[in-house]
Amino acid sequence: MPSFKTLDDLDDGQRVLVRLDLNSPVEDGEVQDNRRFDRHAETVAELADREFQTVLMAHQGRPGRDTFVSLEQHADILADHIDQDVGFVADTFGDDAIAAIDDVDSGEVLLLENTRMCDEELPEEDPEVKAETEFVQTLSAEFDAYVNDAYSAAHRSHASLVGFPLVLPAYAGRVMETEYEANTAIAEKEFDGNVTMVVGGTKATDVIDVMSALDEKVDDFLLGGIAGELFLRADGYPVGHDVGDMDLFDEQWEANQAKIESMLAEHRDQISLAVDLAYEDDDENRAEIAVDEIEEKTQGFLDVGSETVMTYSPIIRESEAVFVKGALGLFEDERFSVGTVGALEAIAATDCFSVVGGGDTSRAIRMYGMTEEEFSHVSIAGGAYISALTGQELVGIEVLARE
Repeated sequence: MPSFKTLDDLDDGQRVLVRLDLNSPVEDGEVQDNRRFDRHAETVAELADREFQTVLMAHQGRPGRDTFVSLEQHADILADHIDQDVGFVADTFGDDAIAAIDDVDSGEVLLLENTRMCDEELPEEDPEVKAETEFVQTLSAEFDAYVNDAYSAAHRSHASLVGFPLVLPAYAGRVMETEYEANTAIAEKEFDGNVTMVVGGTKATDVIDVMSALDEKVDDFLLGGIAGELFLRADGYPVGHDVGDMDLFDEQWEANQAKIESMLAEHRDQISLAVDLAYEDDDENRAEIAVDEIEEKTQGFLDVGSETVMTYSPIIRESEAVFVKGALGLFEDERFSVGTVGALEAIAATDCFSVVGGGDTSRAIRMYGMTEEEFSHVSIAGGAYISALTGQELVGIEVLARE
């Protein structure tokens, strides 16, 4: 664990600037509620209860994208989660923002406008450069302390994440604290029994990087998703190829073939591959086929098969720790949720230390009747989770830990 300070070290009643990550899906202009609001509500509610004057920053989307919208709706959603009003000002560090900040009383909460509407926010630059921006210099003068709760953005060197800790006393919020501890456990904790990692998803490079970084920490890698098919292709099976207008496999194969073949050759005893795969048949039903019976790739596979789940489940149940990075199939479609849900249910039924993360994978927990309490930790991070697993420095955390 880094030596950053937390809310336990922060004296009550101050005016604090708090960075959250409320980046959310946007459908037809409407911001969608999601787990990030629920998780960050713990930090915000605690600060309000302790009579802080709490001012929040967050981002939404990127310039030029449909998801790049104001945070006005976010204030209303967050208010529902903390059961008190959250003010909003359509400004980040201009005169309107400063006036609104001055009006915040003890126990009140104010949300500033989307940080990415500030020109100085987005370019990836050194923290020392960000600390000198007008954005950071102007806003920091209004506060006693800075709290970073945006673990899922901690791999980004943006002004609101890395500039303020250099000019204000800096602390980690509850999400930052718990996410960091859980997501670095695979590298920092000692486990007496087997450590298993369920790895899937759509990005082979992420899977390879994680497996390479953790080959001495993980006893069993259970593969699925697009990455799993590419490993099967390296093992000689006629899968992991683009079919029709599909554009998921061949480019990734070309970029990663040598690494995949090397990984498979050097760590075969640690790697479990799917023994069957699922696809949509002519009647639009789920159908399964053993990989040994596949003669040529004629359709797209959308999940690992039932036999694979039966093979993976005992490995999970015999583990002391299980980490999940990515889905084993297209779980959003119930027909192809068998692999992802089967693995999660096996983890939930096992008395082990478990962390579920990697993009949208954790959504399957609630979608299929499980609860987060059945796991040790369910991460809201995507890129930062991958960075933590692969041992990369998270700049947003590194600046928090500076003396």
